[in-house]
Amino acid sequence: MKPFVINRHGRLVFPSNFFPQLDFTVFETLEQFAAVIRRDFEAKGPTGQAIRERCEAAGYASRYELLRDLALSLLWVNRFSLTMYVKRPVRWRDAPRNRDDLYIPVHSPWPDGEQKIAAVEHAYWRLPPAWSAEREDALFVSLFDIFRHRRHRAAELPALLPTVRQAFGSPDSTVYALSRYSPDHRVHSRRAILDCSDDVPELEALKRWEMVLHNQHPWDRSASRLSRVADLRDDDFVVLFQPQGPDVVDFIERVRSGGPGVRRRRARSLSPEALPPIASYPPIEVKKRFRLMPRLESLATVPGELACTNEDLIRNTAYNWSPMSAAEIRDKTGIEARRYTERGLDEIGLEAARAALAKAGRRPEEIGAVIFASCTIARLIPSVACWISGQLGMFQTHCSVDLVAACAGMPYGLSEAVRLLQEVERPVLLVCAEKFSDKIGSVRPSRMIFGDGAAAMVVAPAEPGAEPDIEVLQTYAGGPVSQVNSILWPNPDFDNDITVWGPEVKNLVNRYLKQMMGELAALPGPDGGGRLLDAIDLVVPHQANKTMVTQSAAAVGIPAERLYFNIERVGNASSASIALAIADAVHDGVINKPMRLFTPGFGAGAVGGYVVLRLDPAIVAQGGPAAAPTGGATAARATTTDDVKSAFGD
Repeated sequence: MKPFVINRHGRLVFPSNFFPQLDFTVFETLEQFAAVIRRDFEAKGPTGQAIRERCEAAGYASRYELLRDLALSLLWVNRFSLTMYVKRPVRWRDAPRNRDDLYIPVHSPWPDGEQKIAAVEHAYWRLPPAWSAEREDALFVSLFDIFRHRRHRAAELPALLPTVRQAFGSPDSTVYALSRYSPDHRVHSRRAILDCSDDVPELEALKRWEMVLHNQHPWDRSASRLSRVADLRDDDFVVLFQPQGPDVVDFIERVRSGGPGVRRRRARSLSPEALPPIASYPPIEVKKRFRLMPRLESLATVPGELACTNEDLIRNTAYNWSPMSAAEIRDKTGIEARRYTERGLDEIGLEAARAALAKAGRRPEEIGAVIFASCTIARLIPSVACWISGQLGMFQTHCSVDLVAACAGMPYGLSEAVRLLQEVERPVLLVCAEKFSDKIGSVRPSRMIFGDGAAAMVVAPAEPGAEPDIEVLQTYAGGPVSQVNSILWPNPDFDNDITVWGPEVKNLVNRYLKQMMGELAALPGPDGGGRLLDAIDLVVPHQANKTMVTQSAAAVGIPAERLYFNIERVGNASSASIALAIADAVHDGVINKPMRLFTPGFGAGAVGGYVVLRLDPAIVAQGGPAAAPTGGATAARATTTDDVKSAFGD
């Protein structure tokens, strides 16, 4: 997990965007690690020669553009110390000769370094500032000081370095040396980096990069030089590299020994031809299929309490992000802000459940089953559904179970709720909740899209003879392997963060929407005549990506004016997104009377599904979720260590 923090200015900060946190347990070979370095550092960071050529060709439009390239280049130069090692300056006479866990890089001189330095300095002062000459110039002074004192050719630096003993045995090797060093040289604390602030989001991110880079060279850089090992004096300082932690040590040993070490074996990924089913799966017409008709008694939502705006994303621009403005994020996704929560997934799910029960006027002991739909579950034992049942004071249910259907969580959950209704003949509680904000890391497409939130619904038996509120149910899963694996978490190739392959997601959305529209066109209308498709009052789709969904819907005949979105202010909350959107449509007055809704969902795992339901806006909890009890015999509390000891007779 890579959580966000709130800094002293009350702003969201994503530490992993500035302090790389690679999971070395997923790297089995040096080539796998090198591929990540190429993707995240080399592909983003221009070389000194590339910067020189662009400067000489007058290719920069502003000082900021040059500053950004300068910082990215220096981040690439420091790629291994940022991801693998901690730098330890020591006197040469004190450098341990017999330890195999301390390393010293061997360098070759930076070719044409003076010409590159001169080109950057000449170009910078002739460029106009993008926002603030004073603040941009201060950044340049610091970054340029690092750049002009660069000594070595970074492209030749390997990930695995020689030990001091090996370097000592090669007297003609060239290493980085300092004629003087003070351990009191000023560095920026982690807190100061997180608390960095600027009115211009782009400059705030660049300032954090500069602070991180400054900390990579905490000495008088003018005292540095490249020196032959044989020429080092006892009082010279050398910079040793120490692995950042035991996982890095294990990785180095694993690679050097050529043995398996401690590693995770990945399941072999196959790409067989995807064959269609022997027969189609017709949608379920509830009135024809089931004995007990479902009634929707309540819907309550808990969006994340923190807004993460597009400007917040720009303030947190990671070392591996290409340039993108807040406006470009909005145009690409339709999102202006996504909602995050500092609370746990189970907490917001419980809050939504309490609010839904209160709105329905139901006591916990009346509930026959609890379904928890989510694809970001971190709690496995007990399941979140069982935990919520316990926190609500339910002594026993017929079924309390977690369900993973990603962005089709609500259609899947309601389908299961209607089936369980036939068995338990009492209300079923469905909770859909997601917390993506701590599972994204520095992957920008995921950070742009996903948010946090929860929703809960009470589905109860309708009065005898009443029409069902849930009229049609449909769920799907499957497709080409490329679509099944288009959204992954954890993804070992991206440091176990959530990743999205946009083109394949769009393909599965187009495929499912076309199939869904064909089914709705073939189903009869509510009175038995016409088409059910023509009786739909409003389409509330999964809030995946407003731009993508609008285009896909138009391609199958759903005009934009029939669609409702709230994604611009809440982001994509996967299983909870449709319910969050329905509640906001009520709050916005779009649903101001009982309406028939079509709610298509589609996403990770190539799952899909929809529900056609009749929604009375009166069932939606107004004014936010009900407050949790604060005292008394029914007040819920978290399980403590003492509870565990008591349960096991200790």
